[in-house]
Amino acid sequence: MSHEDLRYQSGFGNEFATEAVPGALPHGQNAPQKAPLRLYTEQFSGTPFTAPRAANRRTWTYRIRPSVTHKPYEPATAETGKLMRSAPFNEVPTPPNQLRWNPVPIPDGRTDFIDGMITMGGNGDPALQTGVAIHVYAANASMEDRFFYNADGEMLIVPQEGELRFHTELGIIGVAPGEICVIPRGVKFRVVLAGNAARGYLCENYGLAFRLPELGPIGANGLANSRDFLAPVAAFEDREGAFHIVSKFLGRLWVAEIDHSPLDVVAWHGNYAPYKYDLKNFNCINTVSFDHPDPSIYTVLTAPTTNPGTANCDFVIFPPRWMVAENTFRPPWFHRNMMNEFMGLIFGQYDAKAEGFVPGGASLHNCMSGHGPDAETWERASTAELKPQYLGNTMAFMFETQFVVRPTKFALETKILQHEYYECWQGLKKHFQGS
Repeated sequence: MSHEDLRYQSGFGNEFATEAVPGALPHGQNAPQKAPLRLYTEQFSGTPFTAPRAANRRTWTYRIRPSVTHKPYEPATAETGKLMRSAPFNEVPTPPNQLRWNPVPIPDGRTDFIDGMITMGGNGDPALQTGVAIHVYAANASMEDRFFYNADGEMLIVPQEGELRFHTELGIIGVAPGEICVIPRGVKFRVVLAGNAARGYLCENYGLAFRLPELGPIGANGLANSRDFLAPVAAFEDREGAFHIVSKFLGRLWVAEIDHSPLDVVAWHGNYAPYKYDLKNFNCINTVSFDHPDPSIYTVLTAPTTNPGTANCDFVIFPPRWMVAENTFRPPWFHRNMMNEFMGLIFGQYDAKAEGFVPGGASLHNCMSGHGPDAETWERASTAELKPQYLGNTMAFMFETQFVVRPTKFALETKILQHEYYECWQGLKKHFQGS
């Protein structure tokens, strides 16, 4: 199937209705005594039954077999997702240092999306439905005979190299660098590589589901528009054979045998579904007078908490945009933050760093750890002629979370850790001319 063959429905959180075979959707009620085409009816709930109507997420599926038709789950082998970790993130003490990594290399041996997932850090607890895990992935093989679902949280995938095809229970999503996709908690899928290799980032959100941020004084328009989010249309697999389902449940991986593909939903209707978004559709809001504004103006998605204004996780991007502020230090200023920031670079160059932060790399600045532009960027930006400037060919992003991101043992001991990262600020000289 080519990229052009993929079909989508438009809108964020919409009530969709789609069928891969005409007549598969029942009419007039959700669960008739006999579903059309002798399918099984199964509801898929992403929120408690009594969640308010505006927040309630559920989908009715009409499938060839119900999802209970598999053998019991057993603990996965040590080789399955061997570098994937979950809470509690206490393998090693968490330093307050600024951290930065080079890109994780593409593996030599056969590695699919699940085995290629490497946890860099996290916080919270999936059992308490709060916090996140932050992963990178590097893969060179497709998932053909095994499938995956995550009971701990939804998964926000940010490709950096190579297109991925997510074959899910509710349809197929193609996502390339410069796009993102979100797989809701519990949705089964397999990942097919469109090329020879793929690499990127992944945020596993244990808390409330990602949603569009409120616009407040911005008004009715701006940032990410609902209509630009795309959900798949129904597409099913009617395959039999020796397959496996890998489940992430309470931080551990489990495996069950199944004699057919679980991606056998012929039709569905509801508002709990995977979706994708092209980041170039983001409508930036920026200052047209003075001062560099807070990065929150670039929030694409937010996973809120019960504390207003505090997110379990914000997904923020730094896309191509115009810079026109006058008498202003235009790059991000030096700052210390209550929130905790994990950054990645999809392509181009990030305007706060002259070198070292490369596509596929990552950085972590935890609570109250000072950070900002390196010495070269500060010198250049402090003396630059402030003409209108277009920042093109760049796409960085940030997972910003309320809790400290505790790095894994791998993250602190890997060869791709830049031990010299701190040196980028050591060239900042004293310029004070007071008495």
